[in-house]
Amino acid sequence: MSVTTTSTTTGTATARSASINLLNTIIGSGMLAMSYGIKANGIILGIFVILFSALTSSFGLYLQSKCSKYVKEGHSSFFALSQLTYPSLSIIFDLAIAIKCFGVGISYLVVIGDLMPRIMETMVITDIVSNSNSYLLNRNFWITCFMIIVVPLSFLKKLDSLKYASMVALSSVGYLIILVFVHFCERDIKDKGPIRIIEPQSFTKIISAFPIFVFGYTCHQNMFSLINELEDKSSKNINKVIQTSIGIAALSYVLVGLTGYITFGDNVGGNIIVMYPQSVSSTVGRIAIVILVTLSYPLQCHPCRASANHVFHYIKAVYINNNKSNKNFLQKINNNHFVDQTNGSVSTEPTELAQEENISTELLHIVPLETPRFIILTTLILIASYLLAISVSSLEHVLAFVGSTGSTSISFILPGIFGYKLIGSEKQPNEELTLFQRCLKWGSLALAAWGLIVMIVCLSATIFLGAGH
Repeated sequence: MSVTTTSTTTGTATARSASINLLNTIIGSGMLAMSYGIKANGIILGIFVILFSALTSSFGLYLQSKCSKYVKEGHSSFFALSQLTYPSLSIIFDLAIAIKCFGVGISYLVVIGDLMPRIMETMVITDIVSNSNSYLLNRNFWITCFMIIVVPLSFLKKLDSLKYASMVALSSVGYLIILVFVHFCERDIKDKGPIRIIEPQSFTKIISAFPIFVFGYTCHQNMFSLINELEDKSSKNINKVIQTSIGIAALSYVLVGLTGYITFGDNVGGNIIVMYPQSVSSTVGRIAIVILVTLSYPLQCHPCRASANHVFHYIKAVYINNNKSNKNFLQKINNNHFVDQTNGSVSTEPTELAQEENISTELLHIVPLETPRFIILTTLILIASYLLAISVSSLEHVLAFVGSTGSTSISFILPGIFGYKLIGSEKQPNEELTLFQRCLKWGSLALAAWGLIVMIVCLSATIFLGAGH
């Protein structure tokens, strides 16, 4: 069998554009539930959980950046790292990512369908919309209209191409922050509940609100794509992207969560924007949410498409073609990692071992997404998302299950197990790891363990408490 080669992707993205896209991936409608989360925990514990969640998520992103050095430059992905660590599970990893991103994308369309009729009720003359059959109050009509924006953006191949859309979306976030802060300063809300600084509502409420904080920073599905597109792939530049995006997100969450909770006290609900009285400013706030989720959909479509492509390729290469050589090679990499059995040396390039055995290396790198397959996958994702969005009015519990498993795996478990197995693997068998490498390996293991705890807690909250993602 001839050895398959792939060319290295040349990055053109700057740290600024990468930070903007990563930040837009992080901040979504979940920001509006931060006040509710603080209500359940009390101010002190609530702010601590927000900051701790930021720390664990940023560590997961950092481990992804470290692990990206172990594959060919410009070809980092969960799929590629899975082939170096647990190749037999790579299809499960990518399938989880695809389903998670697909579900979140649908939820964005559902939000559009739910909010636009309410916006029309406050913006249009009552007589025009009084008829229950009016298209202006039809959720499916608005989902269809906004697909005109979603479709062309979803066909952009690079995340860097979405930087201007992300800037517009983040402008909407900025407006929402200002809206909440202005109402806090004006103290114009009369129906206000008590404020708890230290005492939580109850243990049950803490567990129920826990997913709000943990999943509020989920952006790891796009991290590898952003690294691949960076012009400067140095650790310093990547760390700058992580610190900027996570830092701004954490600051926004604390600001909105704290001021929103103080404004309404224990009367605050799960979506703070609907708590404000009908006015021009609150209507514009709802429009800002619609803009935000519309322009954030392509950031979910991108990793969904990439993971679906990896799943298709894996099935074709290993099962449809029944390639025993590839199967045996994947098993050898899985069992022995980088060890060359002839002399016991460790190599950071498994492709060398593949070449010696005349094995295809196609499963060790990102699979090229050729134009025909790119168009087909994108079209299928868009059509399926649209049909599901107009068929259901709520995906809360489905997303809670998907988020508890998919988001947890992407954010904590996968970066943790990849970091634990890959960091320091370039060392010779008799060469000791540095103190920093040992700390990273044990930190990686701790992050994976934290991910399992989060998964158990969030699934339990979903099943027994009815918590939503």
